[in-house]
Amino acid sequence: MSTTAADPAPAGLRRSLRNRHIQMIALGGAIGTGLFYGSAESIGQAGPAILLCYIVGGAIIFLVMRALGEMSVDTPTSGAFSFYAYKNWSPRAGFISGWNYWFNYIAVSMAELTVVGKYIQFWLPGVPQWVTAAVCLVAITAINLISVKAYGESEFWFAIVKVVAIIAMIVLGLVIILTGFGNGGHPIGFSNLWKNGGFFPMGVTGMLMGLVVVMFSFGGVELIGIAAGETDDPKKTIPKAITQVVYRILIFYVGAVFVMLCLFPWNELGTSESPFVVIFHKIGIGSAATILNIVVLTAAISAYNSGLYSNGRMLYSLARQRNAPAVLGRVNRFGSPYVGVLVSSCVTAIAVVLTYLFPDTVFLYVISIALIAGIINWTMIVITDIKFRKRIGPEGVRKLAFRMPGHPVTSYVVIAFLAMVVVLMGFMPNYRISLIVGAVWLAVLWFFDWLLTRRHGVRHISAE
Repeated sequence: MSTTAADPAPAGLRRSLRNRHIQMIALGGAIGTGLFYGSAESIGQAGPAILLCYIVGGAIIFLVMRALGEMSVDTPTSGAFSFYAYKNWSPRAGFISGWNYWFNYIAVSMAELTVVGKYIQFWLPGVPQWVTAAVCLVAITAINLISVKAYGESEFWFAIVKVVAIIAMIVLGLVIILTGFGNGGHPIGFSNLWKNGGFFPMGVTGMLMGLVVVMFSFGGVELIGIAAGETDDPKKTIPKAITQVVYRILIFYVGAVFVMLCLFPWNELGTSESPFVVIFHKIGIGSAATILNIVVLTAAISAYNSGLYSNGRMLYSLARQRNAPAVLGRVNRFGSPYVGVLVSSCVTAIAVVLTYLFPDTVFLYVISIALIAGIINWTMIVITDIKFRKRIGPEGVRKLAFRMPGHPVTSYVVIAFLAMVVVLMGFMPNYRISLIVGAVWLAVLWFFDWLLTRRHGVRHISAE
């Protein structure tokens, strides 16, 4: 198999993803179970001021995506930021970026696959968790082995379910707030936004801590870069997708959280049942728990589907960079990097077993890696974009079809912001462990790259 950078869309992979697929892939990757169950944690950190956290975090992620989009439109490839780091930074940067992202999604996939069994037990309490988790693993693996179009179509409809659920939650919530329907005819209004300690009940410190939790909720939007190599018209689709997906995610997140904060005192959200369920109960829909379970189950399956897709493509790209065994670069007749998909699926299955056997140790450390890995990925994307601009020079920058706004100031603002988030994590007991694990993980990646370089020398794949 050829390993030339001149062929950024490698032979074997097929450009079958359309704009509607890309839009929903990015939305599906970013909107997970956390919005339906986990939002109470972030609200507990900052109170109503969490709305500002989502806006600020969304602005930062928009800039990260613009940096990634700048490179993706210029050179659309399924290796995305790993390939760009390799080409514009160094083989070591490509190695660390790619393997870090792969393991990040292994951890996410493990978590999502594990909870699938819990959601199925809502209807089938007698079925063991591992059975339904195994069925889901096999089914999603089969979808990803068929073709990229099969993945795109499945993810499109998975994401549609989540989007419709969020829109319904926002609309019905606003009906209750403005008309009092489902609340005895008494409009709730907006006063819960400033009651119970004001808009900033936890002060600036609380808002800063809320930023940490919020940033992790944006993980997954970078799937746009992974999918660029299989997009039918990347130079048109990718800029449109990046521009639209960020503000759509902001609308969904800010809208849903805004409704929650208006309907319920912020300091009661952590002790009540899911706000989503309560909204449907108030409107008179008795099957709210069933509806929520369907939505959250879909969210978990969707997240695992995207994780397996991205991991297969990342291993494919690493193999082309000679940063992974060449066998991982094999593609079946359907255009799927089947070896990378199967390896990722098998590793995820092992992780589920280990989580079941050692829930208090393995899960903690793996999830810690997943948390810090997102920040590592975003930071490397922005640094790689800076190096990309230096490589192509001022003339090349002027010819770019899609540019990072405000560069270089905005690039350094993003890096400084992400560094601040890392520092803040050190003050939060639940996240402090991730800093230690993240440092160890980077050291492990650096060591293996050193061994690879010592054995094979510098890996070259391109003729510039």
